[in-house]
Amino acid sequence: MSKIPVSVLIPAKNEELNLPACLTSVARADEVFVVDSQSSDRTGEIAERYGAQVVQFHFNGRWPKKKNWSLENLPFRNEWILIVDCDERITPELWEEIATAIQNPAFNGYFLNRRVFFLGKWIRHGGKYPDWNLRLFKHQAGRYENLNTEEIRNTGDNEVHEHVILQGKVGYLKEDMLHEDYRDIYHWLERHNRYSNWEARVYLNLLTGKDETGSIGANLFGDAVQRKRFLKTIWVRLPFKPMLRFILFYIIRLGFLDGRAGYIYGRLLSQYEYQIGVKLYELRYCGGQLNTAVTAPVAPPAIPQVEKQAVP
Repeated sequence: MSKIPVSVLIPAKNEELNLPACLTSVARADEVFVVDSQSSDRTGEIAERYGAQVVQFHFNGRWPKKKNWSLENLPFRNEWILIVDCDERITPELWEEIATAIQNPAFNGYFLNRRVFFLGKWIRHGGKYPDWNLRLFKHQAGRYENLNTEEIRNTGDNEVHEHVILQGKVGYLKEDMLHEDYRDIYHWLERHNRYSNWEARVYLNLLTGKDETGSIGANLFGDAVQRKRFLKTIWVRLPFKPMLRFILFYIIRLGFLDGRAGYIYGRLLSQYEYQIGVKLYELRYCGGQLNTAVTAPVAPPAIPQVEKQAVP
């Protein structure tokens, strides 16, 4: 089977469970880079066994994060870049479409649609599908936006919700990319705990009008990402967001049609929204640390020293 002239970028950290399926799915690519963050499991070993080039990324705590650093520094030999997370899979049908798409000079990039699987079920409703992500683009034409969240700690070293700013026209591919995490629910919760740190900072920036340098902006009449960003500027100002998020996902957008998996997913999203709200409160009123809002306790009285008496 002939290789497709695309360079795949896979950001990774402790992904030994997901990585084999991901690497198998991108075998059609001409080259594959796995950019690792000093994993403590077999991530690097697995990547090398599948023929990927492994590069270690050392985050400076601010900017750039992993994907932008990789786009700036890795020696890609192909014009086209495909960014794939470890819990994502590129199907054979999508590869055939990619092979045709990159021959079209009218576009500098393409949105890919994701099917998100949760508890073994495709979450087709609740607003989770379609889920458009700009992942295939000409290397020199795209970089991830900077939303001024660098000062927030414990968000991870990888761009997750930032979007690619692309110079030139963008198209859409028809075949789906699959998103299925083989890790347990603990990792989902741990991951979204980090994500909520980032989201709280984004909410604060939107509420305070902080300049979003390098952002794609919000536009009700723009593409799917710009419309989503516009709606978010309204969303951050609404009350009762945890409850609203569940109602929106589970009832209005028919998440109940996805059965028990849909219900659990909706409850987790509501909890995630609550975490964002608490951390936003922490940022706005507690100087970034909840305990600063609490009066320091009064020091306990000193314990009197009793002079020891000699035993007769």
